[in-house]
Amino acid sequence: MSTTTVRQVPITCNGHTRPVVDLRFSDITKYSYFLISACKDGIPMLREGDTGDWIGSFIGHKGAVWGATITGNAELAATAGSDFTAKLWDASTGAELQTFEHKHIVRSVDFSSINKEWLLTGSNEKLIKIYDVTAPTEPVKVFNGHTGAVKKAIFMDAKRICTASDDKTIKIFDIDSGNCISTIDFPSPPNSIEISRDGQASLLITHGKKVEIYDGNNLNKLQSFEMPCEMNTASFHPTAREFVCGGLDFRIYKYNFETGIELESYKGHFGPIHCMSYSPDGQIYASGSEDGTLRLWQNTVGITYGLWEMVNI
Repeated sequence: MSTTTVRQVPITCNGHTRPVVDLRFSDITKYSYFLISACKDGIPMLREGDTGDWIGSFIGHKGAVWGATITGNAELAATAGSDFTAKLWDASTGAELQTFEHKHIVRSVDFSSINKEWLLTGSNEKLIKIYDVTAPTEPVKVFNGHTGAVKKAIFMDAKRICTASDDKTIKIFDIDSGNCISTIDFPSPPNSIEISRDGQASLLITHGKKVEIYDGNNLNKLQSFEMPCEMNTASFHPTAREFVCGGLDFRIYKYNFETGIELESYKGHFGPIHCMSYSPDGQIYASGSEDGTLRLWQNTVGITYGLWEMVNI
């Protein structure tokens, strides 16, 4: 009896000319779903999420773009730039709608899924700001507390935000009061944070060679995974008890975080992996790399999905 091993064959998305440093999927819309990427070439791009087909580029930043995000309904996009600005875009037309001036490099942007008008920014100012995109003259909230650049800032829910900084901490702030209500200290700067989409508010964090999961409500550490190299990014599957991660060794790893078992490991990029995210349906995950490409990977190898066709064994 012969056996056949189905090989993971990623879709490679070209177009960027420098390292890809951030990416984000929209939710599923009536037109499928979409993927936005940020790149040091200064030109964020929008793609079909399931195929990687290029839709358009957002032209307006003067310098590297460090962060990018898109609303769940894929109507608005936002980007964070080294030109000391965050920008709001019409995702359908690519038109620039607003510019939010900062006093230093902006590293992170995130839309609230609850307060639809809110845009969160994190920057080298060591500050976190919330802007009302309908009245964008000044931020409606400013959060102090970090002593280093803010690398990532995300909404956790309607009342809390979570931030990662070069000061080797992750902090949770209460939105109403503006106070820092919790801090996690690390031996090295955290590289990424993501909140689970299963309603449990679990935090997935990378720092050094570790990928760790924390309870977002009490910040108890739930699990820790030691990896073979420094990890830059990790992403939760939206429903399964799995995550993917990537870092300096060019490889992608997938784990079951309940059993602690490594499920898969692939090498496809030609440079360190900077960012990863699962699609909203969990069928694929995307990775962005120092090599200037995005790659789309099947979560279940061999099935028919997007541009992939079923492999008969």
